[in-house]
Amino acid sequence: MSNQDQISGSVERVTYYNAENGYSVIRLKPDNRGMLPFKYASGRDELITVVGNLPEVQPGEWLKLTGQWGNHAKHGRQFQAEQCEQSLPATTEGIKRYLGSGMIRGIGRVMAERIVNRFGAETLDVIDHEPERLLTVLGIGQKRVGQIAKAWDEQRAIKDVMIFLQSHGVSTTLATKIYKKYGDTSLAVVQNTPYQMVRDIHGIGFKTADKIAQALGLAADDPARIEAGIAYTLNRMAEEGHVYMPQEELEPEAAEILGVEAGKITAVIDALETSDFIKRETISYVVNREKTTDYGSRNTAHEIKEERAVYLTPFYYSEIGVTQRVKRMIEHPTSRLAEIRSRKSEVASPKSDFGLRASDFGVQLSPQQMEAVQTAVSHKVTILTGGPGTGKTTTLRALLDLLDGHKLSYVLASPTGRAAKRLAEATGREAKTIHRLLEFKPGEGYGRSEENPINADMIVIDEASMLDLVLANNLLKAIAPDSHLLLVGDIDQLPSVGAGDVLADLIESGVTAVVRLQTIFRQAANSLIIRNAHHINQGQMPETPKEAQDFFLFVVEEADKAAEMLVEVVQKRTPLKFGFDPLDDIQVLAPMYNGAVGVHNLNLLLQAALNPPSGHKPERKLGGRLFRVGDKVMQTVNNYDKSIYNGDIGRITAMDIINQTLTVSIDGAPVVYDFLEADELVHAYAISVHKSQGAEYPCVVMPMHTQHYLMLQRNLLYTAVTRAKKVVILVGTRKAIHIAVQNNKVTQRHTALDWRLQR
Repeated sequence: MSNQDQISGSVERVTYYNAENGYSVIRLKPDNRGMLPFKYASGRDELITVVGNLPEVQPGEWLKLTGQWGNHAKHGRQFQAEQCEQSLPATTEGIKRYLGSGMIRGIGRVMAERIVNRFGAETLDVIDHEPERLLTVLGIGQKRVGQIAKAWDEQRAIKDVMIFLQSHGVSTTLATKIYKKYGDTSLAVVQNTPYQMVRDIHGIGFKTADKIAQALGLAADDPARIEAGIAYTLNRMAEEGHVYMPQEELEPEAAEILGVEAGKITAVIDALETSDFIKRETISYVVNREKTTDYGSRNTAHEIKEERAVYLTPFYYSEIGVTQRVKRMIEHPTSRLAEIRSRKSEVASPKSDFGLRASDFGVQLSPQQMEAVQTAVSHKVTILTGGPGTGKTTTLRALLDLLDGHKLSYVLASPTGRAAKRLAEATGREAKTIHRLLEFKPGEGYGRSEENPINADMIVIDEASMLDLVLANNLLKAIAPDSHLLLVGDIDQLPSVGAGDVLADLIESGVTAVVRLQTIFRQAANSLIIRNAHHINQGQMPETPKEAQDFFLFVVEEADKAAEMLVEVVQKRTPLKFGFDPLDDIQVLAPMYNGAVGVHNLNLLLQAALNPPSGHKPERKLGGRLFRVGDKVMQTVNNYDKSIYNGDIGRITAMDIINQTLTVSIDGAPVVYDFLEADELVHAYAISVHKSQGAEYPCVVMPMHTQHYLMLQRNLLYTAVTRAKKVVILVGTRKAIHIAVQNNKVTQRHTALDWRLQR
């Protein structure tokens, strides 16, 4: 260390921070304690550029850095930091900056000034040893003293964890979360059972825990490490929508991730099954193959294949549960709709004794729509599907009117809050999220179950393509076998974000009744959005005539230029032409996250254009993202304590730097986040198409570029277009649109629900 230098000072600003690896570029204001080498001592007040892998720091924090000086060809003199210690300042000015930086909950800039003016260089000792003396400072009461003392103790305790974790590339934010979770046992957990953090703490993944474990000397083939690697591989597959993973795929993939022989994976899989962490079952499925006969003609041969399926235990029991409960409903001899079922021939009449008048809805119900109403009444489990403009909502309203006429009860629900709101508006009836319908309470689970089922004659679930396997199982648990279930959704949209392909599997199984509405009604056919949605679904290019009023294409060949055009379309052109609010009425949907026209870059550009920095807007960098009051943000995980869910979108309405909280308005309700919880949020000026499911926006703007080649699929473009109520604007190339329209190769998810239902 003799050839290394040390410097210390306060962070003036963070120029760059990479949340993935901690690489940072910061500007440091040096202190006055002579820690700069003499040769660099001139101009003590100038800022120093520091680069290196650092914890996430905030302006005002005090750092002690060890490293080497160097000269960058473009940026000049820099300090390359190799070690970083977040230390305490010694000067009164430094203490003011440190306390006023927002590091200590309960102290802001004004209060920091008052405290330091009162106690001077002794300030930190007073907070540390005699916090009650803070009562002599104007504006500090007993409650504030307690808050400051608690925050100070936490910072001191976290520092021990921090020093250990920084050498392993773990950010300050995650180190703080570790302490909040484990308290005084934090170091013991990190050092002895690092993989436990993967299960317990949002934001810590297998790779972070594995890096720590290996640095502590854990052998690469240690069973604990292999178990964690298998769990990571299975969870990653679940995030891609798969319910299970074939063992012949799991073993080599886990072996590659872990860097061990595949044979070592097999032995641990056996042990995991014994401990009930996983379940295995042999699944059989049909593969269609074309064969050429001796005479040159081609026949389709059906070949049955088997694979050893490896499930995470909750997914296994969910698939078994959905299978058993669907069969139980279908086979149950009694029905709550027995009265209508016995007189079902009358339901088909356009004007019947049941009060069903097709003309009440402004259009005559088609034979298909009448069939759908009759099927829902006649069958215990019915699926109503169809594209936009085919009359699903009209059909549903007719069914509900029929039930009302017979004084029969029903409940309406959707997987998300946005979809439930749309359902309520479309039907004029109350609609809930499925979680609310099932009376979910954090820490307690679902209030509705087999022992306490939903008291309704019919349960209607809209946007059923979003229904993942685990939620479907919990829903079916709460439905009495004599009730009816109607699933309404568009089977051609993207499948659920969660694991499973429930709607498609139910249809494929053949055990449920299915009605597919196909006729586009005249009024809907006037919409180019609806016509083009059907064109896309049929593998045809969308129409973009010059006289179009609701569907537009801006052709831009270069990705960077397309990004610039998209920002102009959102910020200026569309609001000017249609009067849309660029934040509330326009949603950018992108096929991918990376690249010039990906979600990440578009969010940066749109934030700068639509919500630029200003003196009266508080802002804070959290988890590598700069959040500012006014930002449009989206929740990325289910947070049952706050009753907010993955995909909920809102606006940041307030930020309290002193108490380290930000407030987001979601559907008009304020939701308060601790700064440590901000990693649950991402900017939502642009979001992925998957995250838009169940939502509807006045205007959808979508980049379509060959840069997104891997994600250009028909169902993705179709889903994006059908999210728009009034206007669709595509920005990009016709070639990219053509690729998407022609690509109907939907990635098959590993699920066995249809196979189980057919057995």
